[in-house]
Amino acid sequence: MRISCFLSAQFDPSVPATAGIDDVLAQAAVAEAAGFHAVYLGHHYLARSAFVQPVPLAGYLAQATSRVRIGFGVLLAPLLNPIALAEELATLDVLSRGRLTVGLGAGYRKRETAAFGVAWEDRLRRLTDYVPLLRALWSGATVDAHGSWGEVPGASLALRPVQPGGPPLWIGAFAEPAVRRAARLDTPWLIGPKGDDAELARLLGVYRDVLAEHGHSPEREYPMSREACIGDSYAGAAAAVRPHLRRQYAGYKSWDDAQAIDVDRYLAEDCLVGSADEIVAKLRRWETELGITEVSLRHQFVGAGQDEAMEQLARFGAEIIPRVSEGAPR
Repeated sequence: MRISCFLSAQFDPSVPATAGIDDVLAQAAVAEAAGFHAVYLGHHYLARSAFVQPVPLAGYLAQATSRVRIGFGVLLAPLLNPIALAEELATLDVLSRGRLTVGLGAGYRKRETAAFGVAWEDRLRRLTDYVPLLRALWSGATVDAHGSWGEVPGASLALRPVQPGGPPLWIGAFAEPAVRRAARLDTPWLIGPKGDDAELARLLGVYRDVLAEHGHSPEREYPMSREACIGDSYAGAAAAVRPHLRRQYAGYKSWDDAQAIDVDRYLAEDCLVGSADEIVAKLRRWETELGITEVSLRHQFVGAGQDEAMEQLARFGAEIIPRVSEGAPR
């Protein structure tokens, strides 16, 4: 199993963002040195925090690192023009020398779609249309493309990604209809940070059934994102991360269409929290029982300090990665 990390590039607006960027770069460097497989970035507009936009930041990270993969978990593709998206992501793949992974999502904030003139219902149609269009353009095809975003006859890219066929495309999803959509599009389902083992097993069964219905192979990546904290015991780790999660998810609840969570249930059932032995046992269960191939972990939350994040990255690198990633390609 591969272990990756999610970089929280969103900062208190009262603090200079340059200091926050320095912290993110330091985390990326530590993650690369510690053996993490990839670093991932999120995407929002009009956030309450100072949210650094992921496409330019990914280019910055490509220059600051040499081995670790760089990705999005997820990029809000329906808010963007697909031709610009194809060229910008091809550019990132070139800048990173073929280290890019692209998670795409439909988004859940009406404020964002309204700001970009995207009809709420149209975001799903755009996501469905963009995946084959991006793949075709990155593969060198010439296509006649049109949609609510615009129209272009005979579209092709002179700039080609380093990775044959382009960067891997994943679809982030929570609800069953979105999971089914990911399967129909023949894209790996990027499992979000919510859902206990029983619910994930059910949805993975749905996902694999739809893959089979459409003649798609089940042999693929099965990536998952989780909130994480390692400590000397479950009680200690939960106590350390609980206030950060309460603050983080209270912020989400203040956004339109976000849902509240029971933090204590969430910590115990959905998150990757505990001692090294407890975390390794959970990772191995996800790998053997659910078929998960990669877990991306968030170690820093709004209001948490840089020292905490760096300590978590170092401990996962020393105490977890060597025990679960033996034989996994880097």
